[in-house]
Amino acid sequence: MDTQTLINTAVGAGLMIIGWFARQLWEANASLRQDLHKIEVDLPTNYLRRDEFSEGMKEIRDLFRQVFEKLDNKADK
Repeated sequence: MDTQTLINTAVGAGLMIIGWFARQLWEANASLRQDLHKIEVDLPTNYLRRDEFSEGMKEIRDLFRQVFEKLDNKADK
């Protein structure tokens, strides 16, 4: 074998490894994009929105306020 054949074989093997690695990165990127898209679609249906949380907490605060007022009235008597 001459040196040109060895160089061509080594460069070919190196490019093959680089190509395989690039393909793996491309597939991982595509998979990540699909996962992020799925999360974006499912997010509004699975999690509580901020305004809904605020409304719920307001109701709970009002109930606590009523309980505390009743307790204060009981302590005075």
